[in-house]
Amino acid sequence: MQKKLRNYNRRYAKEYNWFRSLFYLSFLNIVVDNFLRIFYDYKVYGRENLPKDNGKYIYAANHVSNFDPPIVSFATRKLIAFMAKEELFEPTDKRQWLVKRLGAFAVNRTKPEIATFKTVRDIFTTKWSLGVFPQGGTNPYGKLEGIKKGFAVIAKNAKADIVPVAIAEFTGYPKLKPFTRRKFRIYIGKPISYKLSEDEIIYEWCKFISENADYENCAKLPDTAKTDKVLA
Repeated sequence: MQKKLRNYNRRYAKEYNWFRSLFYLSFLNIVVDNFLRIFYDYKVYGRENLPKDNGKYIYAANHVSNFDPPIVSFATRKLIAFMAKEELFEPTDKRQWLVKRLGAFAVNRTKPEIATFKTVRDIFTTKWSLGVFPQGGTNPYGKLEGIKKGFAVIAKNAKADIVPVAIAEFTGYPKLKPFTRRKFRIYIGKPISYKLSEDEIIYEWCKFISENADYENCAKLPDTAKTDKVLA
């Protein structure tokens, strides 16, 4: 009888235990750290903006490569469970073993499921934070458009502020030529309050990303927010 494959849309708080946390931090400090030192010229700005408490936070970054999840985790030094496309959890995908063990969970990008919100709820009962890429998939620099609204909805439902992370000047995947290093820069912004409207959250995130990475911001400030600023 063929073994039934697990649905990784649903993960539980007990899965984000001390053992997974240890594995995660070891992976960052040993594998990711050395990999970046060898293959990349990188700098991180804005670490002073990182939350100092153990509250609920969502780390939301632009998405330019498959390296973005470990890069964001390394830059912030946080335990982050990332939302990932369902295809990454297929047995045929070479990355699935590592993706599962680093605490990521599957998301149906066309039809969000209740399991997704339950997983987010469980994650926020632990010391882990949530990681999302509002662009939905890897996109080159250019126009910042087609932003998925789900991260703002989750933020408001979970009462979790959003920490914007801009991945800038990314020049590509590593080259195997000696003494050749690629480049990227990371900018971490101040948390965006979940108390803003969904449109305002999206606007503020897009504004930070476009100001710090090579994007043209296509998000517009909601009319209500414009009115509030005039009255203020």
